[in-house]
Amino acid sequence: MGKVFQRTDRSLKDWYISYYEPSGRRVKKKIGPIKKLAEASLKKIEVSIAEGKYLEIKKQNKIKFKDFANEYLELHSKVNNRSWRKSDLRNIAALNKVFANKDLHEITPHMIEQFKAHRAKEVSPATVNRHLSCLKSIFSKAIAWDKFDGENPVKKIKLFKENNQRLRFLEKNEIKCLLTNCTKHLRPIVIIALHTGMRKGEVLGLKWCDLDFKRGIIYLYDTKNGEKREVPINEHVKTALLRTKRNPKSPYMFCKENGEPYKFINTSFFTALKKSGIKKFRFHDLRHTFASHLVMSGVDLNTVRELLGHKSLKMTLRYSHLSPSHKQRAVDVLSKSMGDMCSNSEIEIVPIRSPEAKQLI
Repeated sequence: MGKVFQRTDRSLKDWYISYYEPSGRRVKKKIGPIKKLAEASLKKIEVSIAEGKYLEIKKQNKIKFKDFANEYLELHSKVNNRSWRKSDLRNIAALNKVFANKDLHEITPHMIEQFKAHRAKEVSPATVNRHLSCLKSIFSKAIAWDKFDGENPVKKIKLFKENNQRLRFLEKNEIKCLLTNCTKHLRPIVIIALHTGMRKGEVLGLKWCDLDFKRGIIYLYDTKNGEKREVPINEHVKTALLRTKRNPKSPYMFCKENGEPYKFINTSFFTALKKSGIKKFRFHDLRHTFASHLVMSGVDLNTVRELLGHKSLKMTLRYSHLSPSHKQRAVDVLSKSMGDMCSNSEIEIVPIRSPEAKQLI
């Protein structure tokens, strides 16, 4: 038996209908602000189910998951996600192993829970969450593009809790050792990462035209969040840049002899780490090193956020524990500001063990 209702968690202007397909799958649909129209829509569907015509109507919307996933990649991922090959493409490859030949309307929350449980035995909770987030986005687009008629089946799937607090950074002696063991072409790349907090892709994508030595700024146009960023450079970075030999065949700062920019530096980087005795460290951790040493030097978190290019302070807060003294500095400022008021106030301090104090208890 279907029903017409309004959702309390959203605007009360819209009316929804809810009903069960012959397969037992529950469907919810938003109809609009007119209740009578919602009632009529529900009545029509109930009649079609009763007459056995419902499945004939549903055949019009039969779309294989693999086919729509490809459309999603072309129209959404490639257009809006600069890292689609590393994210959506990989996630869809994992999803296709289970859902490829399923019609969109055949994929139920129970099937997704089974996928989640099975995949959790093979990869980390974070990876499973990325798969589920991608699947949820695919269904959201299918609904928005009128390719799927129903409620997003991923909506009620609970994601795994993730531990995103991994924070590995180099101590000063480790930094010195690493730079000593870097090859000639790798050393300036590592120096820039250490002193600017730039991501590997941002460093390797640097062009000479992105530099403004007069103002001491590196201009980043192709960033992770898609926003232009200005990165200030210090003397260490300036020296490293000036010592980098320019290749007349290429606009890129770090490139091969034929002018092609470096895409992979993993071999030389991990060789330098091994020689330095540094374990469990990634290139991205140079960014953590940059931020960590700033915080430990007393730089406020909002400034660190701006230097890292974070849109919100949430990501930057992972470094807050490295500077517990910032809380002490804060109350010291308050103490200095309110010192005169407190010293001039006529407050009698009564010892807790005195007879007067015992009477107050």
